[in-house]
Amino acid sequence: MAEEVKKKGRKTAEEKKAELKALNKEAKALEKQLEKIKAKAKKLDEAVNPKKEKPVTLCGGQCLTCADCRVKACFNNETGKYPPFCLTTAVDKELLQSAKDIYLNDEIDKNLALTAAYVEGNFYGKYTRVQETIEFIKQYGAKKVGIATCVGLLNETGIFAKLLRKHGIEYYAVGCKIGAIEKSEIGIPPENTLTKGEKYESMCNPIMQAKVLNAQKTDLNVVIGLCVGHDALFMRYAEAPSTILIVKDRVTGHNPAVPLYTAGGIYSKI
Repeated sequence: MAEEVKKKGRKTAEEKKAELKALNKEAKALEKQLEKIKAKAKKLDEAVNPKKEKPVTLCGGQCLTCADCRVKACFNNETGKYPPFCLTTAVDKELLQSAKDIYLNDEIDKNLALTAAYVEGNFYGKYTRVQETIEFIKQYGAKKVGIATCVGLLNETGIFAKLLRKHGIEYYAVGCKIGAIEKSEIGIPPENTLTKGEKYESMCNPIMQAKVLNAQKTDLNVVIGLCVGHDALFMRYAEAPSTILIVKDRVTGHNPAVPLYTAGGIYSKI
């Protein structure tokens, strides 16, 4: 009798298979239900937190940017012509609004933007860069203009200064060698000097140029021919807004775009 009860308490192999099958079926049903829940959650998340399209990238991770565009649809907002990698179509809306707010609410930046637009809108393709700069100074309302110049372009700076005087504009010019600090004093080795250490050679001192013009309380600065990198240092420390009149390039007569125009020829090995 006891043996019969024991046998009745055991599940047969067939019963076990049937139970396992039922459990697997239930598990699959739960998986499907879970997938549906995940899909709903994803849609809700996308609605609440919309994802921005990532720019298309080239091999090596280099993003396609405005440098790769030949359409310029952003000029007139031609929505149907924007390339897939366009920065405008994928722009961060919050950053865009923050930039717009600065134009609208910051007095100096608003004046700079409106003055630049005035000069562009009225003299684009009509005035030279020198004329545009003088017009910008007058329209901006700068009472005192700082000039940060390379000493190698003092002749050009002198001519520009005469034009400013002609237009009744006060200026204060500072050359790049101000202070005459020898290059070795800041750790520049002889091999990185023009004279290779054979003569006393003063360093370019754009930080001091900026400090002097800051002390003069200039309203606007004009950069004339500062070396690559020295211009960056000057603008990093200058308190007043700065615009560039001449970009120094001794090889091309201060026209650094020449190698770009001739990149298919003489400058193809750059």
